[in-house]
Amino acid sequence: MDSQIFETRTLVRIALVAALIAALGFVPPIFLPIAAGVPITAQSLGVMLAGLLLGARAGAAATGLFVFVVLLGAPLLSGGRGGLGVLASPTAGFLIGYVAAGFVTGLVAERLAARNLPALATALIAAITGGILTLYAFGIPGIALMAHISPLKALIGASVFVPGDLIKAVGAALLATTVLRNWSVAAPHRP
Repeated sequence: MDSQIFETRTLVRIALVAALIAALGFVPPIFLPIAAGVPITAQSLGVMLAGLLLGARAGAAATGLFVFVVLLGAPLLSGGRGGLGVLASPTAGFLIGYVAAGFVTGLVAERLAARNLPALATALIAAITGGILTLYAFGIPGIALMAHISPLKALIGASVFVPGDLIKAVGAALLATTVLRNWSVAAPHRP
């Protein structure tokens, strides 16, 4: 019986986090001319939270669910974009990287938590590793490929995102540690 409750709870949390990522798409994007048409959005915050709140597997499932729904045509990306056409845009690498970023964020958080590091430090390191470094590992080649520019130019263009993404990582770490503290009080099982 506990196994069924845990599975149901995890599925509900996956759906809720996917919905959170979608809701963050309502924050208007900020377009900068240096970034080859890739906007600054709030949705990477949701990707970080997916891994931090749900762990590696469920975090990847939540981000994967979001990406799947977007590719089906739901206009959930910031600015109201969706459908297979987004795979032909400079943002394609970032969108594809959401699943890997959610997984890596969760994996790093799980591994560091096992070492009994402070929760906030664990969450911050995980958010930076998964939500920034991993996401950029997919996003920068995507910019280069789709915008027909060199990887170096794509890297330079993407560097404008770093300060904002660091702020999002701090916010995700603070929010996740608060939420997880309350989840552990309400339910002893963490996904």
